[in-house]
Amino acid sequence: MRTRPAARAGQYTALLAYLAFLVFPFLWLLSVAFKPPRELGSLHPTWIPKDPTLANFRQAFDEQPLLHAAFNSLAAALSAAAIAVAIATPTAYVMARRRTRLARAASGWVVVSQAFPFVLVIIPLFLVLKELRLIDSVPGLVMVYVVWSLPFALWMLVGYVRAVPAELEEAAAIDGAGRLRTLVSVTAPLLAPGIVATALFAFITAWNEFFFALVLLKTPEKQTLPVVLTHFIGAEGAADLGPLAAAAFLATLPSLVVFALIQRRITGGMLTGAVKS
Repeated sequence: MRTRPAARAGQYTALLAYLAFLVFPFLWLLSVAFKPPRELGSLHPTWIPKDPTLANFRQAFDEQPLLHAAFNSLAAALSAAAIAVAIATPTAYVMARRRTRLARAASGWVVVSQAFPFVLVIIPLFLVLKELRLIDSVPGLVMVYVVWSLPFALWMLVGYVRAVPAELEEAAAIDGAGRLRTLVSVTAPLLAPGIVATALFAFITAWNEFFFALVLLKTPEKQTLPVVLTHFIGAEGAADLGPLAAAAFLATLPSLVVFALIQRRITGGMLTGAVKS
């Protein structure tokens, strides 16, 4: 059934409006990052800086250890994404293929765990990490990120596993392939897009996370990039807007780059899975 021209025009209009809603903060951040102080205080601001400058970027790097904080964030995000995917992939396979009470209970836990706010769990979490001597440590923060992203990672991967026809595994078993060979040669390639998408979600979640990092990391040398960005805000709430925008703009680039690089792999994996199936 063809879509009517008026309905299609409405769809495109809504899509463009949503795209503008998403792009607007990034463009505003980019504009502020290149504006000199006199333009930031202007009563008639413009989108395009009249006298663009890199002084905000130089000041941001001079005032705060952005590179070191970015390295801490990158190490925590990559580690959390890798561990979460390594745990979630076999667990999701069992939950999708074995319809047992334990699997249903695990699915219920996935749903319920998403309803807990950060503030509710931070005190018991702090006490547990204190007993494990993982307070003020990047490994402790990675552990928190893994636990926090694991439920949603499981929920995503269970859907991908259920989308893989079980008949393919049965056909491989008839041909003499064992369980491990079937998982590696048949199921895993078809799950590649889901695994990549889940890893991307876990990475971005850990990269942008602020609350846990603020509470658990006290040593300045161990703080992540979102926490360091708050140092551009004074005690009375006055923000050094130019350097803050420059640092925040740089902080958004890794997520965009990772998504741009992985997006092709997701599409390519989907096409490969379609051909194999």
